[in-house]
Amino acid sequence: MTSLVLELKQGESMILNGAVIRFKTRTRLELNNHARFLFGKQIMRAEDASSPIRQAYFALQEAYISKEEARAAALQAARELVATMLATADEEARRGWAALLRLCTEDTALEALKLARQMIQAEEAQTAARSASSLASRPGTSG
Repeated sequence: MTSLVLELKQGESMILNGAVIRFKTRTRLELNNHARFLFGKQIMRAEDASSPIRQAYFALQEAYISKEEARAAALQAARELVATMLATADEEARRGWAALLRLCTEDTALEALKLARQMIQAEEAQTAARSASSLASRPGTSG
C-alpha cells in the first residue's frame, strides 16, 4: 500500500478516525494505512452550518468521521437531510441535491463531501454575485 504524506501548519487541526488533533508546530505526517481524516478547511464547525448545503456538509462530515458504531446512524441522518433538501429544491438545484443523495453511502461519503464543498463554493459565488449586483445598482455607487 502506498503511504500518504500530509504537511500541516502550526495551529491547524485534523480529525483522524474521529479524534481531533491540533498541531502545535508545522508537521509532516505520513499515513501508512487506511484512515478517515479531514484537515484544515475541510473541517466545518457546527456554528458554520448556516445554509442547507452547509448543514448537509456538516451532517456528511459527522457521518464520515464518526466512530464506526455511530457511522450508520449519522449517515442515515445525512441522507434524510439531503433527501428533504432535494424534495424542496428548485429545478436548478435539484440536480446537485440528487447527485449528493446518490453519494450518501458508506463507500462514497468522501466523494459526497467533495461534491458538497463544490456546492458550497457555488453558493458562495452566487451570493457574492448578488451582493455585487446589488451594490452596483444602488444610486451613488460605482460598479
